[in-house]
Amino acid sequence: MKRRQFMGWLGAGGLAGLMPGMALGRPKPDLEPAPGLETLELSDAEWRERLTPEQYEILRDHGTEPAFSSPLDKEWGDGEYRCAGCDLVLFTSDMKYDSKTGWPSFFEHVEGHLLTQVDYFLFFPRTEYHCARCKGHQGHVFDDGPDPTGLRWCNNGLALRFVAA
Repeated sequence: MKRRQFMGWLGAGGLAGLMPGMALGRPKPDLEPAPGLETLELSDAEWRERLTPEQYEILRDHGTEPAFSSPLDKEWGDGEYRCAGCDLVLFTSDMKYDSKTGWPSFFEHVEGHLLTQVDYFLFFPRTEYHCARCKGHQGHVFDDGPDPTGLRWCNNGLALRFVAA
C-alpha cells in the first residue's frame, strides 16, 4: 500500500468516526404545532401562483438563497417576521440578532409556529425547520446561538415577510 493511499484511508476513517458525533450533536428541539392552528394545503399550481419563483424554490423545494443577499439580514426595525407562504408570525424583532452568517438569524421563535425534521442533504444530519401552518421550508437551527437559548434559527430571507410595528 502506498503512503498516499494509506493517508487517504486514514482520513476517511477519521471522518467516518466523526459522523456519530455530528449526528448526536445537532439541536433537536421537540416542537408541536400551536393548539387550534389550522394547516394550509395548496396544490403545486396554487403555490406557484402565490409565490415568486425564488420563494417557491426555498419554501417548497427546500432551497437556500445566497448568503448576504437578503435585505432582511440588515432589517433592525420593530416588527414581526412572517412566513412568506401563509403570513404566520414566526419571529419578532426582539428575537433577532446579528449572527454574521449572511442570513436573518433568531435566538427564539414564536411557540407553536415552527416544526422540525432531520435533513440529510449534506450527508450528515441537520435540523431543518418549517412553518407549522403551510409546511414551508424556512431554514436550519444550529446550537451556536446566543443566550438565553444557545440556538441560531438561521432563516432564508425570501421565506419571510417583515411587517413593521
